[in-house]
Amino acid sequence: MKAAVIGSGSWGTAVAKVLGDAGAEVTMWARREAVAAEIRDQGTNKGSLPTATLSKRVTGTTDLAEAVAGAEMIALAVPSQTLRGNLADWAPAFPAGATLISLMKGIELGTLKRMSEVIVETAHVAPDRVVVVSGPNLAPEIAAEQPTATVVACSDEGRAKHVQHALATPYFRPYTSDDVVGCELGGAVKNVIALAYGMAVAIGLGDNTRASLITRGLAETSRLGVALGADPLTFAGLAGLGDLVASCSSPLARNRTFGEHLGRGESLDQAQAATRQTAEGVKSCLSIRDLARVHGVEMPIVEQVERVCHEGVDPRVAVKLLMTREMKPE
Repeated sequence: MKAAVIGSGSWGTAVAKVLGDAGAEVTMWARREAVAAEIRDQGTNKGSLPTATLSKRVTGTTDLAEAVAGAEMIALAVPSQTLRGNLADWAPAFPAGATLISLMKGIELGTLKRMSEVIVETAHVAPDRVVVVSGPNLAPEIAAEQPTATVVACSDEGRAKHVQHALATPYFRPYTSDDVVGCELGGAVKNVIALAYGMAVAIGLGDNTRASLITRGLAETSRLGVALGADPLTFAGLAGLGDLVASCSSPLARNRTFGEHLGRGESLDQAQAATRQTAEGVKSCLSIRDLARVHGVEMPIVEQVERVCHEGVDPRVAVKLLMTREMKPE
């Protein structure tokens, strides 16, 4: 089987490794020729994922048409807020009938659409051609072939199973789901909660606070998910609790790390310069807040993260505001 991965960041590189190790012929598309050449000639992408050794079945190119030619599966791994503009240019080159795999975790600013909805609208494909992959998937650990599980979600069960088998390796175990909405929301909201978790770590708050953030963050995610038609059980699984725990607890997680910089009093620009990676939660906190308001869902942690990121509120003040809200049942 031939597959393409559009994007050469850490997660795209990890998925290319998995696909190659599972037996697919994989072409990665990169913007810079130096990156494509390194993937092609050395089987590495040290700038994005230093620990990954790619299969000889993985190659690289800067030619989008070459990358997707004949591909049965096309995995999209670009920053969520850039997807629409890029996909409008890329989609005409996609082979008819190819499965489009969303590796992105975010909600689009302005439209408040999930990434699968952006793909359907921009690439002009049916929803059952889009598969979402989400779970506790820290790229460096996957590169080290540490046992990892994920969720492959699609409204077409047969397509979900096809992608499941394409990604299955001795170290990477995919499970299928038909709850696309729940899997996407779990992945998007956990980025915001991980920012809050990182801030809590930086200001010296302990395990009680951290456990409370994870638990109440999951409650916020579930409330929004149910309002949008998701299965509440999804949030107890890999794409919900699993992804949230990994993103909050691991120093490898970029949103948590970004949150730590904010918790130390750094500005967004300073935190961005220090991390040098896209922390999706920084922008998604705005769109998730707005999506929750449209549906009348309370998301107080998301609200306070947005205030810290975009209104200059001190994280300590945000914690006080969370703790002094009106009392209510759990």
